[in-house]
Amino acid sequence: MSSAVRQNDALSRFELDLEGDIAFASYRLADRVVAITYVEVPRSLRQRGVGSRLMLGVLEAARVQGLKVQPLCSFARFVVAQHPEFHDVAG
Repeated sequence: MSSAVRQNDALSRFELDLEGDIAFASYRLADRVVAITYVEVPRSLRQRGVGSRLMLGVLEAARVQGLKVQPLCSFARFVVAQHPEFHDVAG
């Protein structure tokens, strides 16, 4: 079981494997901006902080790559709003 968020360029999404399921954040990348369009957490993993963990991994990956994150979906916006330490990455 992996607990690290990984970027799957082929599917344009960030993924987090847990307990045989995959939570993911779909994105569009243009002009060094990662627009998060949708976050999906399997039913079996909900209400456990998995979506937030995924989004925090996305924000950290973007910071490392020198990218900005544009949270288009409501869940992504919620997580960004709750974590001011990543406001430098969110655009």
